[in-house]
Amino acid sequence: MEARRGDGGRPGYSVIVPVGARHADAAELHAQYRQGVAALDGRCEFIYVLDGPNPAFAAGLRSVQNGDQPLKVLLLSRSFGEATAIMAGFRHCSADRIITLPAYHQIEAADIVKLANALGDADLAIGRRWPRAGGPFERLRRWAFHRLLARVTRLRFNDLACGARACKRQVLEEIHLYGDQHRFLAVLADRQGFRVAEVELRQSPQDRRTGIYPPHEYARGLLDIFTVFFLVRFTKRPLRFFGMLGLSTFGIGALWLSLLVVQRVFFAQALADRPALLLSSLMLVIGLQLFALGLLGELIIFTHARHLKDYQIAEILEFPADGSIAPEPQR
Repeated sequence: MEARRGDGGRPGYSVIVPVGARHADAAELHAQYRQGVAALDGRCEFIYVLDGPNPAFAAGLRSVQNGDQPLKVLLLSRSFGEATAIMAGFRHCSADRIITLPAYHQIEAADIVKLANALGDADLAIGRRWPRAGGPFERLRRWAFHRLLARVTRLRFNDLACGARACKRQVLEEIHLYGDQHRFLAVLADRQGFRVAEVELRQSPQDRRTGIYPPHEYARGLLDIFTVFFLVRFTKRPLRFFGMLGLSTFGIGALWLSLLVVQRVFFAQALADRPALLLSSLMLVIGLQLFALGLLGELIIFTHARHLKDYQIAEILEFPADGSIAPEPQR
């Protein structure tokens, strides 16, 4: 096992636990997590981020016994979302390796070590609950979500909803999460050039969900996939996306309008009572607007390009110059 001892009293790992509406008993959860990280080589610090007022969970944390592992609790003024809670915890952590864990029982705590050890060959390790419990509809929902995501991003993952992750500090320094982007951290990290590994972890027996999600959750999932698709494929090339849509819409509208003009000129068909004239003209205008939107995006990207960084340097090789001093010429 790779040693991860803190330098100058710093912990080797920072464990960030964002606490939202769904959470387990604070004392029981912390006892399991504390036991799980005890096998890590190095001291750990725990940072619980309460995403909105949660007096019951905060009271439970006051009763825990943490031993030599520092414990910090951040209370956000209101609910901002799990991604914001993770970033708030990251800004208050001090270790070079970070572990994020859910506020309810998702995985067996003993497998946290397995997740942390995966950072030896990767910059980000995400958990996959396996074997996974769930009924046929739940399996179909997970399969459809991840296959659609693989289709639009060309990356194949199996359990992005798992909140157990481990990463090197540089990953969260380069990637700023907001909204619901915590679920797509692996996709965003791969886009930045980080090495991502998926690790199979045992699912907790207490991780059971019955019933189906409300319809708005599925709509949010589709919108999130579309957002990630645009961020991954067209962040620095907005004209390719909007230009393609604009040219296609403009082309269809132009052909349709040309057909109507031919019918009017050569076949004496009236245009005043035909909705097709209005629709084709509208497609022309929308196509031009989409194309102009892409150009505007290109101008913004060009103006701020110096501040955008979408690459990572894996290694720097330096070859010092020859230190020998050339002999002075004879006079």
